[in-house]
Amino acid sequence: MKKFAAKPVFAAISTSALAVLAALTVHSSGIALQAQDAKDSVKDGAPPAGQPGAPGAGRGQAKGKGRAPATDTLGEGPWDFKTDVENVHVSVVTKGLDHPWGLAILPNGDMLVTERAGRLRLVHSGVLDPTPLGPLPELRARSLGGLLDIALHPNFAQNHLIYFTYVKPGPPENPAHATTAVARARYDGGTKLTDVKDVIVTEAWFGGNGAPKGCCGQGPADGNSHGSRIVFDKAGYLYITDGDRNYGELAQDPATDLGKILRVRDDGSIPPDNPFVGKPGYRPEIWTIGNRNPLGLAVHPVTGEIWESEFGPMGGDEVNLIKKGANYGWILVTHGEHYNKAPSEKTHEGMEEPVLHWEPSINPGNLAFYYGDKFPQWKGNLLMATMTRSVLRATFDDKGNPTRQERMLTDLKQRFRDLRVGADGYVYLLTDETFGAVLKMEPGK
Repeated sequence: MKKFAAKPVFAAISTSALAVLAALTVHSSGIALQAQDAKDSVKDGAPPAGQPGAPGAGRGQAKGKGRAPATDTLGEGPWDFKTDVENVHVSVVTKGLDHPWGLAILPNGDMLVTERAGRLRLVHSGVLDPTPLGPLPELRARSLGGLLDIALHPNFAQNHLIYFTYVKPGPPENPAHATTAVARARYDGGTKLTDVKDVIVTEAWFGGNGAPKGCCGQGPADGNSHGSRIVFDKAGYLYITDGDRNYGELAQDPATDLGKILRVRDDGSIPPDNPFVGKPGYRPEIWTIGNRNPLGLAVHPVTGEIWESEFGPMGGDEVNLIKKGANYGWILVTHGEHYNKAPSEKTHEGMEEPVLHWEPSINPGNLAFYYGDKFPQWKGNLLMATMTRSVLRATFDDKGNPTRQERMLTDLKQRFRDLRVGADGYVYLLTDETFGAVLKMEPGK
């Protein structure tokens, strides 16, 4: 594939691609967006407003006529599974979490877990501390938005800095005109955070009163598709995924951070070698363009490459190898179908092809490459949490081409949001449920 050439707004899109975009707009006229919103809420595991687990609803208690109370569907465990090449023993580290979203493992083995409704929790020696950590910035927890990912600074052992993403509300008269922000805080133990401040507030203010409606049957802008995964690479730069907020046309607009992957220093300043620094019409923090809703982000522990997973529309979910300055195609290119069956391209010159894609949807969560010593036959494999109630394992040949896939842990019937490989070589999972949990995968007998 040719590299994406940086040009002014939309100038990098060919005449044929612009024709497709125009056709999408015409095709979408008169399409009701409520149905698509319901599809995306189910697809991403978010209950509609008022149901258990939705912000404002009581924990484990249904709201609304005719709705059954939420129940813990996981059970107590442990469980043993026979997979293609490794036997796996799964146990509960802790329960008592409401839609946990992001997991960071501290050097002493304790864990920090975000809950989407706006709580940061500590798991100490396998026990969930009942007191959330704080203070946190004011945030907007609606639909799929709220408190999202979390990461440790590469030098956390020395500086005790943590980073987390959240949805920053707009003004009181229009709080849904929100954006994605990354904050930094110092955590020295206990339940207190200090020196809490924003590192970057993305130029992605969107939604609420007067927000335009995108083409192709996309859903409403309020609270959906924030992306928000963060990782530090081996050089200490911070990468941030920012979703398209259900206005996919903006993923191709370099004047906004929507539908992009961003790269900044640990203090939020812009590295001078970012691909679009100094280019008119481009935001300098942009690393890649054309990403729909990236919910997974990982650094390959051997190569240092950045890998990402993202949602497609109806099908077309992807795993991508992230390249500096590349265009990943959304909204012009998708291997899925638009919600209203509007036309789309499957490939386009100058836009990157995914390494993996799925039709129908797999609903990808976070991903990691396994190089621990506990599952030797998984060495070099990609592991990915999915909200279609499975953990994906994918293998590659010596040239990096995908060879086979396996779906694991399907019998647990849980939506899996986050996946991390601990320093101990075990794999840790978050279940995206009203009765959420942290699970541990270790070798079985």
